Amino acid sequence: MAALGCALAALAGLGSTTLPAAAGERPLILAQGAPLQLGPPGGATPPARGAPTAPPTQPGTAPAAAPAAGAPLSSPVRRAAPRAARGVDADSRDIAQQVNAYFNSIRYMQGDFVQIGPDGRRTTGKLYLDKPGKIRFQYNPPSPVEVIADGQSVAVRDRRLNTQDIYPLSQTPLRFLLSDRVDILRDANVTSVTRDPEYVIVMLEERQALGGTNRLMVLFNASDMTLRQWTVYDAQGYETSVALHNLDPRTRPDQRLFRINYQRLLE
Repeated sequence: MAALGCALAALAGLGSTTLPAAAGERPLILAQGAPLQLGPPGGATPPARGAPTAPPTQPGTAPAAAPAAGAPLSSPVRRAAPRAARGVDADSRDIAQQVNAYFNSIRYMQGDFVQIGPDGRRTTGKLYLDKPGKIRFQYNPPSPVEVIADGQSVAVRDRRLNTQDIYPLSQTPLRFLLSDRVDILRDANVTSVTRDPEYVIVMLEERQALGGTNRLMVLFNASDMTLRQWTVYDAQGYETSVALHNLDPRTRPDQRLFRINYQRLLE
């Protein structure tokens, strides 16, 4: 059994909490709309801070060619993170309002995700969302992990180990994505908002008393502001990306998908 780093802790402020799971697996937790995957797979010890063996793409590095806007993303796009800016100008505020309008137009959604971890490992699964407060990340086999929010709590389940960890939804940044109304400039620490021919790119920072600063890059289609991908750059220098595809905002997910069995905690 491997410890899951601080999947909730680094961005959600849950201290040094570790989440048990099978070797090589990491659960996906949204951090202001993003997942976080810390450390190498299989329980290996990460490199010393400041000296990662495989550093992520640095700001200013030329990204790989991106698919045309609107094309399905079956794998995350390699994108250089914009440099942090001091404040957000008027044009950026207008773009941020478009992002808000997109998030606030979503009531429910389901689709597929592809996650690429710091070691290049590819994991896939299903996403289900029902606002306010409900979300489920169901990893495809061989991963045994499920992450479920029912509007009050977040449960991280490991079907293989038959374990379940519960956290208050109010103590995790999941509340940002799952809020009934979203205002990214008010509810998050936005450092820059930029637009290129393919994407609108929003950069956010989350500072923790322990663990340093984590950065989050969220990509939207420039043409219709549809959420396409997010990338987390953690304080240790690791990078994790998640691409969304086959999104269906018209079919409401089965409400049974968001049920948490609290009785298990009493057994």
